[in-house]
Amino acid sequence: MENNQELRVLSIQSHVVSGYVGNKSATFPLQLLGFEVDAINSVQLSNHTGYKVTKGDILNDHNLSELIDGLVANDLHNYTHLLTGYVGSASFLKQIAQVIPILKKKNPNLIYLCDPVLGDDGKLYVPKELIEIYKKEIVPLADIITPNQFELELLTDKKVTTISDVQNAMKYLYGQGPKTVVVSSIDINNELTAIAGNSKDGKMIKLDIPKIPLSYVGSGDLFAALFLAHSTLQNNLKEALEKTINTLHAVLLNTMEHVKKYEDKGAQESRKKELRLIQSKNIIESPIIKLKADFL
Repeated sequence: MENNQELRVLSIQSHVVSGYVGNKSATFPLQLLGFEVDAINSVQLSNHTGYKVTKGDILNDHNLSELIDGLVANDLHNYTHLLTGYVGSASFLKQIAQVIPILKKKNPNLIYLCDPVLGDDGKLYVPKELIEIYKKEIVPLADIITPNQFELELLTDKKVTTISDVQNAMKYLYGQGPKTVVVSSIDINNELTAIAGNSKDGKMIKLDIPKIPLSYVGSGDLFAALFLAHSTLQNNLKEALEKTINTLHAVLLNTMEHVKKYEDKGAQESRKKELRLIQSKNIIESPIIKLKADFL
């Protein structure tokens, strides 16, 4: 990416009025790191689904097509990056596959980062039919893909229980289209690890992550946004992974400390555990590198 080029991301993922998941989790960090962000919300909900009540609307394929048509009509679709995250319907996901060529025609150098939000810990978050659409229509168009361990298994039809399994699954994905594969979290022998690699040189790097006792909704969305930013700004896979993981880990530690101090005992657990993004501004802008990556 040329230094004088304006970095502009079209981010297509979920939106919540209150809290931090999807576009709410991705936009602020990307803006802090110098990216213009245009957001299309695949869903617009009052809050994420971990709360006792969730209200809102879901965009359909026609809505997405209309928005893209409006951007194209006004010549507003010159993006350097496309980022996609949570999509809840098959028709909407299929429409994304139609959007990518339109954006790449405008900018052939556009980089598409696909966060294939399917599920985690063996549990699907989306209709099962989306798996095949990702495999056949979306993954082949992606430049970078950031699955977790469960999603890696779903996209490759390979069981992943060892580091060697991860490497083989990543090589399989290279063959499907993506040049860079980042497995955001792998739990092997009760140890948490992230692994990244690219097809250009075949090198893979591994970064061990200290476990945090609580899980936080929106952390995967933050991971994908941070990696998009740092893989662009660093142009070095090792540094990009280190900055991404160290930022995310520090934000989660900051959030965990807040949960401990939370005074409103009557609040829902989900409310207490919302990511402390605004309060982590300095961390996002200037992460301290404590966790280091090693070549496999």
